[in-house]
Amino acid sequence: MNKTEQYTSLLPQIESVMDSNADIIANMANMAAMLHETFGFWWTGFYRVIGNELVLGPFQGPLACTRIAYGRGVCGTAWKERRTVVVPDVEQFPGHIACSSASRSEIVVPVFRNGTIIAVLDIDSDQLNTFDQTDAEFLKKMVELLK
Repeated sequence: MNKTEQYTSLLPQIESVMDSNADIIANMANMAAMLHETFGFWWTGFYRVIGNELVLGPFQGPLACTRIAYGRGVCGTAWKERRTVVVPDVEQFPGHIACSSASRSEIVVPVFRNGTIIAVLDIDSDQLNTFDQTDAEFLKKMVELLK
């Protein structure tokens, strides 16, 4: 299957496991696991907005940074600019925070609740140019399922 087919297949599966009665962290954990398992990304997870920083949330993959300041790195930039950020080569992103030297490309998608960003979905690949508009569109639909 190509990427679009994988996302098209995964979206209803994620929708079916999102439990509106569950804690949002449980839903984030399941979403991260399903994305990680389907695509085999290097790192897949969430950072939650707590105060004036992003704090590590549910994830799949190797050790991660635990706190990221507003506006710093790819995650902090997506939060500050209130938009999805796609980075084809993290070495070319000014201020990139290298939690792992194996990370080569990245996408960060803000999670909104009532117009406020409550978290970001961060996905890293160990390959260059992994993410594109297809990822951005489907991942946005997926994070909109978080209640």
